[in-house]
Amino acid sequence: MRQMISAACGLWLGLAATGHAQSQPVVVVELYTSQGCSSCPPADEHMAKLVADPRVIPLALHVDYWDYIGWKDKFASPDFTKRQKAYARAAGSRTIYTPQMIVAGQERVEGHQPDALAALIGLHAALATPVTLRLERSGGMLLIRAEADPPLGQGVQVQLVRYRPVEQTTIESGENAGKTVTYHNIVTSWQNLGLWSGTVPLEMEAVADGDEPVVVILQNEGPAGIVAAARLN
Repeated sequence: MRQMISAACGLWLGLAATGHAQSQPVVVVELYTSQGCSSCPPADEHMAKLVADPRVIPLALHVDYWDYIGWKDKFASPDFTKRQKAYARAAGSRTIYTPQMIVAGQERVEGHQPDALAALIGLHAALATPVTLRLERSGGMLLIRAEADPPLGQGVQVQLVRYRPVEQTTIESGENAGKTVTYHNIVTSWQNLGLWSGTVPLEMEAVADGDEPVVVILQNEGPAGIVAAARLN
């Protein structure tokens, strides 16, 4: 990870970029789910509606703690279980659930509650952010630029997320045996690139090869509130 304040600008402007994204006020919604959880399919299916909402960046993180009951979720990662546990600790809770949605890094929706989720999305979508976040992709590299006006009161974590847009799975055993479920925005990796102070402009490059879309999230430590996010397909 490198932070570059000015020197890299000329280099990147001279390259043929494959895409560009500037952040608008968008709401990151993290769905913690599992193919082994009998109550998860309605929430998984609801992700299709969130994908169609331009105000939302929905991300499905499959956890591994239900794998023992008869079906191993092929999308699950212990890293996503750790992230969900970190949210629980930050909230002073000892319990984690599936399905669970985390809205903007702050609000927790337990179970499938579309009306409560819609209300929280509307609330956070209406909030202004002091941060402008831009992404530019060239070949297998991603350039991340951010500015805060006014400057942030504390540093934020710069995170790079990759995901598969859609995949269908037939579950052959366990609580959901016999069901075929279409999953959306399946997170494949969640990488912490480093800390940005939020007081000087950020310019950072990261490896982002392959065809999967990229999301960059600027988030308060905790994990806590997300101050900005942008996506590039």
